[in-house]
Amino acid sequence: MIWELWQSGQTRQALPETCKPLTAIQGYQAQAQLPMVSGRAVVGWKIAATSSNGQAHINVSSPLAGRLLSGQVFESGAAVPSKGNRMRVAEPEFAFTMGQDLTPKTEPYSVAEVMAAVATLHPAIEVPDSRLEPFTEAGEAQLLADNACARHFVLGPAAPEGWQNTDLSQHEVHSQVMQGESLRYIRKGSGAWVLGDPRMALTWLANQLSSLGITLQKGHVVTTGTCMVPLELEPGETAHADFGVLGQVNMHFSD
Repeated sequence: MIWELWQSGQTRQALPETCKPLTAIQGYQAQAQLPMVSGRAVVGWKIAATSSNGQAHINVSSPLAGRLLSGQVFESGAAVPSKGNRMRVAEPEFAFTMGQDLTPKTEPYSVAEVMAAVATLHPAIEVPDSRLEPFTEAGEAQLLADNACARHFVLGPAAPEGWQNTDLSQHEVHSQVMQGESLRYIRKGSGAWVLGDPRMALTWLANQLSSLGITLQKGHVVTTGTCMVPLELEPGETAHADFGVLGQVNMHFSD
């Protein structure tokens, strides 16, 4: 049902009682069926609600993990379709690609262990959406079944070597939204928005997947959650995020 809603662009207020997940575990179990149902491969993971503001907005008390599926990921500069997207926001994010598997284990992974498994860091933009309306009242279990509001994702180029020495918690990101050649507004944020540090968010995901018996695989990309108030976008506008020495990423929200 969720995949059909995704394809048709329609929404529901809630899933039917006969298949409505009631717990986070049930939500994750439903989400795990999406690759099979859609015929798409898992290419990575997204984290939603990595700030207190984000959690309050969707009425949850912790972050949510969702799968990035093949066909969802674009390169910087791409035209990302706006059709059917009701949220209409772009979220500048720190994303990591994994250089090693992190397999499930009994003890939690440390930040150092997780970062040792990372290959590259990327500036990125997530363009989320939900099949539930209003998504702010859907609750944790249904939002997880809805793939934690995953929709589209734009991956920028890898940051130059040496990024490991950057304090990501204090690293500022500057964004702007353009309407043609006209600047509509600017906004800024930092890594502190992302569970205090994007590296902490990545570690949270590794441990969340471990608790679910899932391996965070080599080659997968993880986008760690918005590092600022999401950028409101209208069709035809362009979003640009400047991560300073770490690089830049942009996208056009196509009509």
